[in-house]
Amino acid sequence: MLPMSPPSDTLEATLREVVETLAPLDRTPCSPGEREAAEWLHARLSSVPGVESQLEDEPSWGIFPPTSAALGLMGIVGAALVLGARRWIGALLAAASFAGIVDEAQNGPRLVRRAVRRRRTTVNVVARAGKGAAALNNNGGPASDGRETAPGGREVDTLVILAHHDAPQTGFIFDQTLQRRLHELSPQLIERMKTSPPQWWIGLAGPLCTIVAALGRRRAPAWAAIAIGMLAGAVVIDVWRSQTVPGANDNLSGVATLVAFAELLREHPLPGLRVLLVSCGAEETLQDGVRAFIASHRHELAPGRTCFVNLDTVGSPHLVMLEGEGPVWMEEYAGAWLRELIAERARQLDIPLERGFRARASTDSVIPSRAGYPTATLVSLTDWHSLANYHLPSDVPANLDFGTVADATRLVYELARSLTTDAAAQST
Repeated sequence: MLPMSPPSDTLEATLREVVETLAPLDRTPCSPGEREAAEWLHARLSSVPGVESQLEDEPSWGIFPPTSAALGLMGIVGAALVLGARRWIGALLAAASFAGIVDEAQNGPRLVRRAVRRRRTTVNVVARAGKGAAALNNNGGPASDGRETAPGGREVDTLVILAHHDAPQTGFIFDQTLQRRLHELSPQLIERMKTSPPQWWIGLAGPLCTIVAALGRRRAPAWAAIAIGMLAGAVVIDVWRSQTVPGANDNLSGVATLVAFAELLREHPLPGLRVLLVSCGAEETLQDGVRAFIASHRHELAPGRTCFVNLDTVGSPHLVMLEGEGPVWMEEYAGAWLRELIAERARQLDIPLERGFRARASTDSVIPSRAGYPTATLVSLTDWHSLANYHLPSDVPANLDFGTVADATRLVYELARSLTTDAAAQST
């Protein structure tokens, strides 16, 4: 546990300072507001003794709806061609649409985005704290060759804590009325739901129907493809045209935790552990910022000695740890031992932490997990198992549960302290 727990009012004051300062900014990915938020955060972290922060410009291709809308339109054209007796060309277009949507949603190489979109710039904030044994990681060579390290053999000396400072656009698809109503009618049903519906499957259903129509020489599936494509297109276009929300929960709650964690390190240093506090831009583009961070820093982050904790939307009433994610298919995070350790520390701190959940939306966690780094993701949920005010204009500081954000801060610090203790024990 913390050597001396920080006063709750002091911790909350820091969290409120960050959220209330940045929430008024329009933090659309790659926008001037996103950069302004990054510059403020850089200055705020740099003001903490023992923390060195820098801004890193990285490539991005802007918000995701334009690419998704174009791919959806390609699928509709393919269905129309099948109806017009040009079924093989139509099937080919549908297959290309299907593959492109999977590439976008599941964090693939992003071939379409890079080929047709204008390259823009996002900005990451990378702050470092701690010295000692962790500096050995800078030589670029991995200290061990395993992707999964056994609890008794941990050699972790670097902890990367992720958040993101850009904010999402809203849209009617994010309305939570139905889920709240289901919770009122059948709370037991909602309690059993550990994974949200896969929304990206709607966009994939249209091209799949077109392929079925072409192979079976049937017109009905092609008409269904057009209808589904128009529905999916309406959803994407609505998001495209909608405003960017304040994003107090998604994800200034995580950004505030980075600053509070830095201040905890000032008061209670952790010798021998290097900590990287990383706030990525362009998360809402579907992970452009963190992809660039891993590409730029992998040489100094040995997989056998580095683990990641992602703080994404931790301002709802109930703190939750995800086990994996996948918009199209599910991917379990690397490093089950890390999640077990966090759960153990939550019990010691008497912090309620719910487990067994998996996300159907993508987060920054999937990128380091695929690179072999042990990864844990902390989010938070309402009673009806939604992220509070997710992508809604009501995601303002007044609706944030600062108690949950404070719990997330304390829990991650205790994890860091545990890693420091393990490292010290192994060196003796």
